[in-house]
Amino acid sequence: MFVTEKLALHAKEQPHHLITQFKGRNTTYSAFYEQAKRLAGYFQAKGYEQEDIIAVYLNNSDYFLICYYACQLGGFSVMPVNTKLAAPEVEYIFAHSEAKALIFGADMEPILKEIPDTFAKFKDTLVVGENEGLIEVLENGAISYEEVRECEERTSVIFYTSGTTGKQKGVMLTASNVRAVAEIWGEAMELNSKDRMQIVAPLFHCAASHVFSIPVIYAGGTIVIEEGFSPERALNTMEQEDITIFFGVPAMYSILLNTPKMQGLQLPNLRLFTYGAAPMPYELVRKVKALYPDVKVQNLYGQTENSPAATTLKDHHALEKIGSVGEPLPQTQVQVVDEFGEPLPVGQVGEIVTKGPQVMKGYLKNEEATSRSIQNGWLYTGDLGRFDEDGLLYIVDRKKDMIIRAGENVYPVEVEEVLYQIPELLEAAVVGIPHTVYGEVPKAFIVLKEGQTLTEEAITSFCSKRLANYKIPEEIVFIDTLPRNASGKVLKTALRKE
Repeated sequence: MFVTEKLALHAKEQPHHLITQFKGRNTTYSAFYEQAKRLAGYFQAKGYEQEDIIAVYLNNSDYFLICYYACQLGGFSVMPVNTKLAAPEVEYIFAHSEAKALIFGADMEPILKEIPDTFAKFKDTLVVGENEGLIEVLENGAISYEEVRECEERTSVIFYTSGTTGKQKGVMLTASNVRAVAEIWGEAMELNSKDRMQIVAPLFHCAASHVFSIPVIYAGGTIVIEEGFSPERALNTMEQEDITIFFGVPAMYSILLNTPKMQGLQLPNLRLFTYGAAPMPYELVRKVKALYPDVKVQNLYGQTENSPAATTLKDHHALEKIGSVGEPLPQTQVQVVDEFGEPLPVGQVGEIVTKGPQVMKGYLKNEEATSRSIQNGWLYTGDLGRFDEDGLLYIVDRKKDMIIRAGENVYPVEVEEVLYQIPELLEAAVVGIPHTVYGEVPKAFIVLKEGQTLTEEAITSFCSKRLANYKIPEEIVFIDTLPRNASGKVLKTALRKE
C-alpha cells in the first residue's frame, strides 16, 4: 500500500487520532488529510502535472509534512531544500532542478532576496506567513482535489546531496522507494499507532523525514515536531509528551548526557533511542544504557541514495558490537566487494554495495553519475567496510573522504572549490578531524602564493558568504607545501595526522 493510501485509510479509520504536534498545534489524521488534499488540489487547478517539481524550503514544522503528502497526493515531485545552505548553493538547486513552484518560510526571505532572478522564475510561490499564502490555502482553500492513480516509478521525492565532484546531485526516490522505506522501518522499529516519535533533526534531511516520520505515519502513529535541537526543550518534550521513540545524531546524545536534567528524568513510555549519521562511541552508548536500561538503542547506516538506510545495529548488539553498523535491513542485501565487484570473504575490506527496494531511481539529469553509482542493480556507496564472522558490517573508511559534522554531510571538495576562489591562495586541502561535540569538523590546510599574506579571519569571512556555516573550516593551518605521493595526489591521510 502506497503512503498516500495509508494516510487515507488512517484518516478514515482513526480520524481523531493525532498525526502531528507542533508548538501547541495538534492536527488529527482527518484534518491533515483534508489540508493535504486542499494543497494538492490548489496545484492541480493551476495545471501542474505528474512529476512537476515543487520545492519545499521550510524549517521544521507540521506544514513541512503536509506539503510532502500534498505532493504525493497530486502526483508531483516534492523537493525538500536544506535551509542551512548559503544563497549560491540554494540557487544552484533551484536552477538545476527547474522546480516550478516554491513553498517557503518567511524566515527564508533574506536568502531568497540574494537570488532575485532565480526566485522570479518560479511559476508559483507560497509563503508560510500569518493567515496568508500556504496557510490560507490549507485552511480556506476549496477542496477541488482529483485523486491520482499512483505509479511505482513516479519520482516522488528529490533530495539534493553533496557530491564528490563539488556539485550537489539530486537523488530521485520513487513512490515504491518511499513505500519500501515505510514498510522496512516499520518492521525494523516495530512501529504501531501508539508510537509517538520526537523529531528534533531537520525534516529536509532524508533520515528525519523518511526513516522517522513517514514510517510512523504509515503505522498510524504521531510525530511530535520541534523547530530544532535544544537539550532542555528536547528533554521536556520527552517527559511531557509521552515520547516513545527519539532520534538524534551522536553529538545530540553527548549534549543531552551533559545536561543535568537528564540524570533524574523519568521516561516510562520511552522504548527506543535511535541514532545515525555517525558511529556512537562506546562510552556514550554505555551511559545511555546505564541511565535507561529498559530503553533500547538502535543505529542506522546508509545514504540518501538508500532512502537513506541499508543496515541497522539493534539493541542486543549495541555494546558488544560497538563500531558496527549492524546487519542488513529487511528486504535488503549488502555485500563487501573488490574492485571487480566480486564479494570478499569475512574480515576483508572492500567497497560496500547495497541492493533493495529502497535504492534510488538515479540522479536527476545525471545519467553518468547514476551509471557509476548503480551497477547491475547494486548501489556502490563509496564506503569501505568489512563483515565480521557474525554477519555484522563495520565501516572502515569513507572512500569519498566525506566529513560528518553533527549529522550534516560536508564534502571536502565543496569547501576546497570555495577556498580556491581566494586570490591570494595557491593550494588548499580540507580534511575531517575529530571533535568532542560534533563528531567531525573540517580543517583546511592553506598554501599561499609567494609574497601573499592572509589571515584565518579573512578566510572564514570569505567562506561564510559562500558556504553553509557547518561547512566552514573549524581550523585553518598555513603550510609551505601540501604532502603528495609519487603520482601527485595530495596525501590527506598525512594531513589528518597533523
